[in-house]
Amino acid sequence: MPMLRSRLSAANHPDCPFPLNNLPYGVFSTEGTAPRCGAALGDRVIDLEALETAGMIDAGAPVFGAAALNPFMALGKDAWGRVRARLQALFAEGCIESLPGDALVPLAAARLHMPFTVAEYTDFYAGRNHAFNVGVMFRGPENALPPNWLHIPIGYNGRASTVVVSGTPVTRPLGQMKPHGSETHVFGPCRRLDIELEMGIVVGTGNAMGRPMTVAEADDAIFGFCLLNDWSARDIQAWEYQPLGPFQAKAFATSISPWVVTKAALEPFRCAPPPRDFELLPYLREPGAMSYDVKLEVLMRPEGAARATRIAHTNYNEMYYSAAQQLCHHAIGGCAMRTGDLLGSGTISGPEKENRGSLLEICWGGKEPFTLETGETRTFLEDGDEMTLGGWAEGDGYRIGFGECVGRILPAPAERDWGA
Repeated sequence: MPMLRSRLSAANHPDCPFPLNNLPYGVFSTEGTAPRCGAALGDRVIDLEALETAGMIDAGAPVFGAAALNPFMALGKDAWGRVRARLQALFAEGCIESLPGDALVPLAAARLHMPFTVAEYTDFYAGRNHAFNVGVMFRGPENALPPNWLHIPIGYNGRASTVVVSGTPVTRPLGQMKPHGSETHVFGPCRRLDIELEMGIVVGTGNAMGRPMTVAEADDAIFGFCLLNDWSARDIQAWEYQPLGPFQAKAFATSISPWVVTKAALEPFRCAPPPRDFELLPYLREPGAMSYDVKLEVLMRPEGAARATRIAHTNYNEMYYSAAQQLCHHAIGGCAMRTGDLLGSGTISGPEKENRGSLLEICWGGKEPFTLETGETRTFLEDGDEMTLGGWAEGDGYRIGFGECVGRILPAPAERDWGA
């Protein structure tokens, strides 16, 4: 699909992340105004509430004055398609339909908020390269993947309460750890703080408890995607994860980008999944291509540095299980999925060292420090480090951008606040 030309000239630049083909949704405010729904186009935010109030868009119910996308998402794919088509017509090049004076807000003047209220959060472990790398570190190459991994999307229930929007600082967590070679466990600030490069899958419509979804139904239920940083305390995780998996090591923070890129915007970028070792059970088989070709990168900027260093790049098409398969599997036992549920894809790593989506893999468990453009070396995160995830799909003369997912590390709480 070629670029759709817009009446906003900034949206027609080939490097603009928000062309008319994209129209990602978010929540914004300006000085003295309440948060409300918007869509990004070029260097502007379209005030959807202003258009709705003027009668220029109609989702079927008044939803865009809300401080979250949930009411709109709950209306389903017909409403999503109708609003998207109307916005693309209204902002197309050559359209002379008059806009309300408050319909467009400079992106630079907008404060971006959490785009939706997270109902529940589930994190998956669906990237084969990441799972294999971590398995090799801890179990050796012959036992790297657990026996079930090639047959079932592995996941765990996370915490919706600590999912935060890009730009929110992340406090170094406290927890129990058993340092390597130590005979005893200790309590204190995490020493091996990590990131995980993931995509967030945003559920638009759910299912009734006891009623499974097919893969096709799950695909229809997905509203869109965002970037997701699954911050991870590796030393806390190593001590706690047996037998039930991560707990405190993942509960302290998860960051997402402020824009939700709709599934409709990513349709031209669907692709086949990687080859499978075994045929999946019938309920997990896909009726068509359900992976996506989305380029991803990880940047690190130490405190005081003028610029960030790109430390990894990969692609969402590396995932062994698609978003629709993950959602289908989540619901297959009768779990009720709800509007605003967030699924983390799992860490997205490619086959080479420069494609690894976590510091644990990049530094190989701390054994291989890496060097930044500043000359500083890292294994895991230090206080003041700022991490940025970026992502985009490359179209014919345009790109579909996700915005940035940024978080900076703050020191752990002072010992006086937690010491004995």
